[in-house]
Amino acid sequence: MKDIISRIVYFLIIICAVLGVINSPTALILGFLYTIIFNNPFKAYSHKAIHLFLKISVIGLGFGMFIKETLETSKNGLSLTIYSILLTVTLGLLLTRLLKIDLKLGHLITSGTAICGGSAIAAISPVIKANSKIISIALGIVFLLNSIALFVFPAVGHILNLTQEQFGLWCAIAIHDTSSVVGAALGYGDEALRIATTVKLSRTLWIIPLSIFSMFIFKTKGEKIKIPYFIILFIVAIVINSYHILPESTTQFIVLMSKRLLIVTLFLVGTTISVKDLKSTGLKPIILALTLWVFISIFSLIYIVY
Repeated sequence: MKDIISRIVYFLIIICAVLGVINSPTALILGFLYTIIFNNPFKAYSHKAIHLFLKISVIGLGFGMFIKETLETSKNGLSLTIYSILLTVTLGLLLTRLLKIDLKLGHLITSGTAICGGSAIAAISPVIKANSKIISIALGIVFLLNSIALFVFPAVGHILNLTQEQFGLWCAIAIHDTSSVVGAALGYGDEALRIATTVKLSRTLWIIPLSIFSMFIFKTKGEKIKIPYFIILFIVAIVINSYHILPESTTQFIVLMSKRLLIVTLFLVGTTISVKDLKSTGLKPIILALTLWVFISIFSLIYIVY
């Protein structure tokens, strides 16, 4: 009976997300509470669904953007992207050795903080031949910080009276996962959402040089580097919208449904956060992740504002 109720509640929350009844932070909280109250009946499929839905959502958001604005946004965020990645990776390598954390775990946490959270961890882990336990710990910590960011960043943005442009850029640089970046920007405004999505996706391409760098550090050979191909489809969507190939009513509907699919994705992210896994992690990896996150958040905010 409980299993049937858990499935009904699960799909009711998803329906509410699709209908636009709940927002991003609420979806994340509901996912986390759902896991505490019920056993997730689709736990084995959650991570695959998160990656798939996130890619579809991001591609869909491309139908609300234009080539000229996108190129300008990417250009404006390029220098900050380069500085933040180089500084974060350097600091991560130093702190990993200073705190005497497993080198592969420290590198995955650093990679996730420097570029794009779970996507970076998933791409780098086979390159450095990390085992499943290390990958789970790194993902758990990153998902936890992403959840906090979803609430903290919009609040700080309003307190500091950040413009939509400033907030969008800050989100893209300082929040780990694309899902939480877009989720935080979603409630701040359409301009913030456009900038956050564009800069974050251009930042995602840095997975490729970081993967090559990781090969040299851990002296691994013959491992395939995962290239985020969905970004190409995101660019195609921008081109289609820029040249008005589809009617405006169609592209507006695609963008709307993409935003709502993203809220569904955040609910699924919430269901993957395990209190048990976080407790077994230990303090040192969390200290590393928190230090890097605070550093990149403050550094990027000062850079953007001043």
